[in-house]
Amino acid sequence: MNADYVQDLLVEVRGLKMWFPIRRGVLQRRVGDVRAVDGVDFDIYRGETLGLVGESGCGKSTTGRALLQLYRPTEGSIKFGGRDLVKLPSEEMRRMRRQMQIIFQDPYASLNPRMTVGSIVGEPLEVHNIGSRAERLERVAELLGVVGLNPSFVSRYPHEFSGGQRQRIGIARALAVNPSFIVCDEPISALDVSIQAQVINLLEDLQATFGLTYLFIAHDLSVVRHIADRIAVMYLGKIMELAGRDELYRNPMHPYSQALLSAVPIPDPYIEEKRQRIILEGDVPSPADPPKGCHFCTRCPRVMDICVAQEPEFRDYGGGHHVACWLHP
Repeated sequence: MNADYVQDLLVEVRGLKMWFPIRRGVLQRRVGDVRAVDGVDFDIYRGETLGLVGESGCGKSTTGRALLQLYRPTEGSIKFGGRDLVKLPSEEMRRMRRQMQIIFQDPYASLNPRMTVGSIVGEPLEVHNIGSRAERLERVAELLGVVGLNPSFVSRYPHEFSGGQRQRIGIARALAVNPSFIVCDEPISALDVSIQAQVINLLEDLQATFGLTYLFIAHDLSVVRHIADRIAVMYLGKIMELAGRDELYRNPMHPYSQALLSAVPIPDPYIEEKRQRIILEGDVPSPADPPKGCHFCTRCPRVMDICVAQEPEFRDYGGGHHVACWLHP
């Protein structure tokens, strides 16, 4: 990571909401909304990795896709390099996509089985009309080498590769147009544990080589600790806590962050035997009908009256440690 990254803001998200309409009846009338992302604020600095963690269904992937305008946000602003992507005309947004790419979660579903590896990796170059045919073929071979695959694999099909190799193909495709920002949408969750470390190390090497900025989405806190510089903890469409990696693990201030970290296994049997886990009771509420106050109030072991009645402000408590919790007024 660039030591001066704090000076250079790349992505600025304010008040981001992504609501999906619920329609019923013959006339498909709108009867409500699924509030997948319900008002989040965060920044991503050039050259850093921001980890976004939380339970399945909390809105992590939706947030990442909204940043790239794969979903048009319901509300809020997303500034990339100072330009608000939400307000950009479609043609300008198309040109901006060269600077931002995504690595998908499922390496089996995200590659077209009817296309060769050469066509898959070279497709972004064709879409953006970059280089001649010979230059594209040369670039594809170069990219396969960069991600640790044999350049002679260009004529093979996805079914001929393992899960880890397919994810490397997906990474090569994301790198094709020289982006500065990549959304990594749980890029290792579908892979064997033995392969996960290889892919993480590859992403770190690529970041150092090409000066990339990552939004790294995951539900495994031990993986995020290894790769992220700062971590945002998400629950039911809201960011509960955001802090530097070491600060969050040393001093989690939100009860939800404390519960998540208490579940991370420690490779020391003596510490593991003595430490206390925080077991959350109940189920996550429906994003179509979230609680009125703090979204976490229905499961919080330290809930107070104000938590149920009023939503806490997402505040900075010093050193960039942001928390939305009434325990810290």
